[in-house]
Amino acid sequence: MGRVVSGAFIRPEPDLKTASFSGTIVSRMISQFPSLRHAIVIVFFLILWGSADWAEAGAGPDQPNIILILADDLGYGDIGCYGSQRNLTPNIDRLASEGLRFTDFHSNGPMCTPTRAALLTGRYQHRLGPMFDGALSRRTSGDKGLPLEVRTLAEALKGHGYATGMYGKWHLGYKSPFVPTRNGFDRYRGLLSGDGDYHTQIDRFGNEDWWLNETLRMENGYTTDLLTKHSVKFIEENRKNPFFLYLAHLAIHFPWQGPDDPPHRVVKGKNYEKDKWGVIRDRKDVSSHVRDMVESLDRSVGEVVAALKRLGLEKNTLVFFTSDNGGYINYQSTHRNISSNGPLRGQKTQLFEGGHRVPAIAWWPGKIHPGVSEQTAMTFDLFPTALQLSGQSSSDSQLDLDGEDLTPLLLEGRVLPQRTLFWRMRTAYAVRKKQWKLVGKYGENPMLFQLDLDLGEQRDISLEYPGIVAELESEYQTWLKTVTRP
Repeated sequence: MGRVVSGAFIRPEPDLKTASFSGTIVSRMISQFPSLRHAIVIVFFLILWGSADWAEAGAGPDQPNIILILADDLGYGDIGCYGSQRNLTPNIDRLASEGLRFTDFHSNGPMCTPTRAALLTGRYQHRLGPMFDGALSRRTSGDKGLPLEVRTLAEALKGHGYATGMYGKWHLGYKSPFVPTRNGFDRYRGLLSGDGDYHTQIDRFGNEDWWLNETLRMENGYTTDLLTKHSVKFIEENRKNPFFLYLAHLAIHFPWQGPDDPPHRVVKGKNYEKDKWGVIRDRKDVSSHVRDMVESLDRSVGEVVAALKRLGLEKNTLVFFTSDNGGYINYQSTHRNISSNGPLRGQKTQLFEGGHRVPAIAWWPGKIHPGVSEQTAMTFDLFPTALQLSGQSSSDSQLDLDGEDLTPLLLEGRVLPQRTLFWRMRTAYAVRKKQWKLVGKYGENPMLFQLDLDLGEQRDISLEYPGIVAELESEYQTWLKTVTRP
């Protein structure tokens, strides 16, 4: 296949010696058998064209389809297989019972944009610039986005023969060229911003925000249902070729609107920043709205899996389901009882476990054995994993990936290599090594927790283990030198 130079995919140069040799043979055959001239010429050029196309794509017959389903703000305790007694999620629960359910999987950030950047680049998002520490703002970064020189997962798979489609929330750039179709996706349908009304697709600033590739194309329907419909259509249209589907749901991000809740942002051009949450019956208990959204998300997963089974694709398709960060339990002083992070401390925007330990399920009938994994993994691991499954090397030094290939765990049940993981959101940071986790903030003494004994991070043991604190602080400072500073 081609090579990568400064993030660009370069087509392989033709083998001139082979082409010359083949041409000589055909010329001799035509001179000796003129009646075969037209047939030979046509067949010869068809073979050359097909061979060049195959060589460029690098496609192979055993490449599995890859579907990444990313929920938004879904908490660790929001679905049945992770302990929810409030939300009915039979389809996701079935995915977990038939696949591998992670109990120690983490998003790269405690907010939307950071995790999405890490997922698509396989790198710590902090390498891309300080604006990726938090959510990408239309107001302060409306003309910026994911650096185009960084090769994305979609570009890597597309260059290896995959059809690539994204449906849903982008939040890595608000306008061209920082859009999905300039980052390796053949097809895109969804919202470029961080949130939109589920019925009108109007963002918090009053902008219509529903795109077909790079064209604004509004559409009637509930956002979760629309994204599901387009994703299923993409699967149907590409069932005969390997495909990569990135289904990035907006659910369960605010505005908190179930399918039967009324539209809220109905006036184009109106600023809804100070009233962005939807029509809430009781702000002290938002859970009923969220329950309807979670169950709508569950139906979406069910429809995607049903489409795979209907088309006979389930045994050649990896489905990976996870969330971009933990859930909101409360939103400031205005909204209560929103989501659930189960036994975990903290919530979205925080670096306690509730902000970044998320549900994660890998499903691939006949390839991934059902079970539960307690091994530690992270969103940016999905890039090298998909790369390996597509037949490419996950250790390609030109890609400079931080993530770890999960295929030994997924397909063989092997233990992943030991590593230290890092989180940073502006002035807050966290370090994880084995059972130890350090949570700190610039200018304050860090806290230390032993997660195997204290998953809820209730007991700070930093004074009891000063050596561990010093070790993790040292590793963090070393890592900090390799990324952009906040």
